[in-house]
Amino acid sequence: MKLKLLFFALLISFYSFAQIPTGYYNSATGTGYTLKTQLYNIIAPHTELSYTPGLWDLYYTSDVRADGKVWDIYSNCNFIFGTFAATGGNQDNGTGGTVECDKYNREHTFPRSWFGGTVYPMYTDAFHVMPTDKKDNSMRGNMPYGKVGTSTFTTSNGSKIGNCVAPNTPASLTVFEPADQYKGDIARNYFYMATCYQNLIGSWQNLDPNGAKVLDGSNDKVYQQWYLDLMYSWHIADPVSTKETDRINAVYAVQGNRNPYIDHPEWVVAVWGTVLSNKNIEGLLANISVYPNPSKSNKISIETESELDEIQLVNINGQIVQKIVHPKANQKVYTLDNLKQGVYILKLNSYNKSTTKKIIIN
Repeated sequence: MKLKLLFFALLISFYSFAQIPTGYYNSATGTGYTLKTQLYNIIAPHTELSYTPGLWDLYYTSDVRADGKVWDIYSNCNFIFGTFAATGGNQDNGTGGTVECDKYNREHTFPRSWFGGTVYPMYTDAFHVMPTDKKDNSMRGNMPYGKVGTSTFTTSNGSKIGNCVAPNTPASLTVFEPADQYKGDIARNYFYMATCYQNLIGSWQNLDPNGAKVLDGSNDKVYQQWYLDLMYSWHIADPVSTKETDRINAVYAVQGNRNPYIDHPEWVVAVWGTVLSNKNIEGLLANISVYPNPSKSNKISIETESELDEIQLVNINGQIVQKIVHPKANQKVYTLDNLKQGVYILKLNSYNKSTTKKIIIN
């Protein structure tokens, strides 16, 4: 069900819910790859966690749902924290996991084979190592994330495996597509890895065949164009959530560093903006759906994969009758309410791109 949101109540952006320590980003003053290097200098020094029990223990605070169960990004399972012997829990003990909802384990969202295996601190960096269902984790393996065309395997939360249909994808590439509500989380993990390990990541391209299809061999741009565009589109379509801001604070408390792209989502554009393909934003804007149109209920809904920076409603006299900066969507739907009868031009802006729609309120 698409829930409606009244725009007159939306006075703040989705940015900056996290509890950023005072002065933490004071030296992040640049733009482009200069900013990326400044962020690297801030976040690269951090506490190296142990694989066991370090990550297992952290998950109790970093990945706990409101009902006290494990927050798994690949399934809808109701995992109990801890081992079966100690707590009756579902933590992976090296057995089982051949079916979904049996065990949860530690998923390297940035596959460990891409950086050479059991190599610290990447191997235990909690920002990209997250709890997931063991079966689904095994099915993904070291596949890149991507946009699936025909699915050959689907998890209980809608994540799926299949051929990649993202624009400019390498030929015959099989990928894992996470559920929509976690795509932004994954993308920001990848921007974090590109920044926290920029001193190393340029040498990782040929360590794994799947990694070679994603990494470009540089330490600045880091990702091939198709993948950078895909991660950016996920970043804007799935904005920072409360789950992410809660998680970054829990990880910071133990690991001592932060993901700057959760604290400041706008820095993705500030770093990579000049090399992103415009067609992604333009394509997302082109696929915006406005309904009902004409409307007989004094309201319209705007459905889009793109996060909108601004909405303007202009009457036939050219007057702006409504302007909303950094509106919020619910389930990717923005709703304008209490509209007076008339003909309007709806102007929608997203990351310096815009589109217009004619609407009629009867």
